Amino acid sequence: MKFSRELEAQLVHEWRDGYVDYKRLKKIIKNIKVSLNSSPKNSSESQSLLYGFSIADPIRSLVTRFSSESNSQNRLQGDEENGYELDLVQSGDEEVKSFVERAEKELEKVNDFYTRMEEGFCQRGEEVLKQLQILLEVKQVLKESRHRRPRRRAPSLGAASPGSTGALLSGINSPSPVPVGTPTRTEEAQQEQIAVVEEVIAALERNGVTFIGSARGKVKKEAKPRADVIRIDIPGTTPTLSFMNFWESLVNGLQKEGEGGNGYHLNRMKIQKAEKMIREALVELYKGLERMKKYSSLNLLAFTKIIKKFTKVTNEEDTSVCFMKKVKGSQFIVSDKVLRLQDEVESLFTMHFASNDRKIARISLKPQQNKDSHAITFFAGLFTGTFVTLFSVYAILAHFCGIFTSTSTSGYVETVYPVFSMFALISLHIFLYGCNLFMWKSTRINNNFIFDFKPNTALKHRDAFLISSAFMTAVVGAMVAHLFLKYNHVSSHHLDAIPGILLLICLGLLVCPFNILYRETRFCFLRVIRNIVFSPLYKVLMADFFMADQLTSQIPLFRYMEFTACYFIAGGLKAGSYETCNSSHQYKLLAYVISFLPYYWRAMQCIRRYMEEGYDINHMANCGKYISAMVAAAARMLYAMDPTPVRLALAIIACSGATLYQLYWDFVKDWGLMNPKSKNFFLRDQLILKKKSIYYFSMGLNVVLRLAWIESVMKINLGPVEHRLVDFTLASLEIIRRGHWNYYRLENEHLNNVGKFRTMKNIPLPFREMDSD
Repeated sequence: MKFSRELEAQLVHEWRDGYVDYKRLKKIIKNIKVSLNSSPKNSSESQSLLYGFSIADPIRSLVTRFSSESNSQNRLQGDEENGYELDLVQSGDEEVKSFVERAEKELEKVNDFYTRMEEGFCQRGEEVLKQLQILLEVKQVLKESRHRRPRRRAPSLGAASPGSTGALLSGINSPSPVPVGTPTRTEEAQQEQIAVVEEVIAALERNGVTFIGSARGKVKKEAKPRADVIRIDIPGTTPTLSFMNFWESLVNGLQKEGEGGNGYHLNRMKIQKAEKMIREALVELYKGLERMKKYSSLNLLAFTKIIKKFTKVTNEEDTSVCFMKKVKGSQFIVSDKVLRLQDEVESLFTMHFASNDRKIARISLKPQQNKDSHAITFFAGLFTGTFVTLFSVYAILAHFCGIFTSTSTSGYVETVYPVFSMFALISLHIFLYGCNLFMWKSTRINNNFIFDFKPNTALKHRDAFLISSAFMTAVVGAMVAHLFLKYNHVSSHHLDAIPGILLLICLGLLVCPFNILYRETRFCFLRVIRNIVFSPLYKVLMADFFMADQLTSQIPLFRYMEFTACYFIAGGLKAGSYETCNSSHQYKLLAYVISFLPYYWRAMQCIRRYMEEGYDINHMANCGKYISAMVAAAARMLYAMDPTPVRLALAIIACSGATLYQLYWDFVKDWGLMNPKSKNFFLRDQLILKKKSIYYFSMGLNVVLRLAWIESVMKINLGPVEHRLVDFTLASLEIIRRGHWNYYRLENEHLNNVGKFRTMKNIPLPFREMDSD
């Protein structure tokens, strides 16, 4: 493999602009080679090859060799005495000079980038280690205070080693919060609590956490003490943490207004959460330091390779040697701050979070990615072939049974197709997600970092293809069995069991607690769905609103799910069940409510992000996009209930406005395109795909697929079979549009990370300095 490809494969893509431009230097060397081959000296050498050699040629070449070696040694000595200077090229060749100048600029760029990143990592490391020291001292004080108290039920501490996680939590094992300074019944207990307050505050003040009006100084004066709180800022990412923060602020506020309260209150859950945050911060810091080491070694190897090529072409050995001396003396090579900080982080993590077991610590700090299994590829191909075969069998059976003819009864299509369409749409979406994963991997888009997925358990494109093919094989197999039994006059009770069993198997696999069949992915999916359904109570992450956007394209799926629930509740595959599910006013009203739900969830997420991210008006504008979609859906609903010309006009106006709003947001905000000042006409400056025509085609395709609502207001007269097929086709096209949208959305997010050199999560640190009122 060529080194340029090896460098491209190993570099940290978000830091791409900080690496040495190897391809540019290599191109300059090619120009040097071309110019040297066309120089008069080389032409005279070629003439000597044509007309023969002289007897004095060996002597002449020997004298030239010794003279060049002596000159190079004298030049090197002069450089060591006078310092390194770059004007070492004596040939006067412009290409050689341009190469050396370019190499100098690349070295300066690498040095500046490394110095800037090193400073940031060292500052972050100092903050994280300081937080860890505060946590350890607070827990040590609490642990000692528990030993001094008369213990009713003393926890067992002998089993935990001093550096283990259990030992860190040994001081807070009581199920209730640990109040310090709460009024007690005896004077002795009160004095003991005040002593604990003083020790905890003293431990924090030694680490730079100061307290204004602390209880220590007030006790000595025997005045009314002020209530102060050790501030542990835990982000309210969940309703539980939000309520805990609210309750603590309420309790501390009441203590400040009360009589004799010392106000020092620590909560066991907050201490545990603080420890978890510091642990995650250490892991992220270690990963960043590992990337810095890789950055340093790759750039050194790149400079070494390119200088070897330069020496081979130009024979400028003295220039090469002096330049490599400067490279090896640069900041990104000689600095050991990153190595020392990494060793310190690993040592502290091993001591306090891995029970002094280095092997366990390295598993957490350096998780190994699972290798691709050939079995996954084999079974994906096997299920794909089985699906194609079963689908062909189903098409033949359906043709002979005449279910697609106009003379056939519509009961089968009206009742069975919504149930099986639900499974088919889910499978199609999983397949397109696998295509997204394949494209993101091919174009070096770091989707695991963007979604905050663990690389060792994240779903890969082969896994997605396996799940999709296995799912569709089961669905089509159930359809074949159901159709075969139906037209062989099997009782309806047996027919009801086929889709019911398939549904139960899918739900059972989704919530299965055993570590089989992608448990991490299944549980992550359930957590994300929970966060979406209970919006805006949970903090909105990238995976949350990305999945919510997927749900806005799955509104037909929600309607199919509603029909499936009614279908089984009403009694299975019976004509009466179909009439019950479609004739009742409550069913139709629920169907329209379900159509609004994905847009409502997404709008709530935008409001939550607006509140959390500095009141950015863009989030409210994004919220307006989903409100316009709800208005358009309401207009179509009113037109479907009473198709009058006025309601038709309102539906067209609302849907057209919502479509224009969505297209603008797709192209400008989500994809980052339509920039009139871009060097790429109406695209953006940075493009990952090489062919610009792909972007223009994708924009046109997105416009066409966004106009699918026209069919719902045209009122085309179709039979029941054709109507179901058209609905399923339009639902599939919307899912295809969403899968197509997904790639460009993450491409834009990835380029934003590249522009900010963002490669690690910004874990908030828990301990904050006390503020005075």
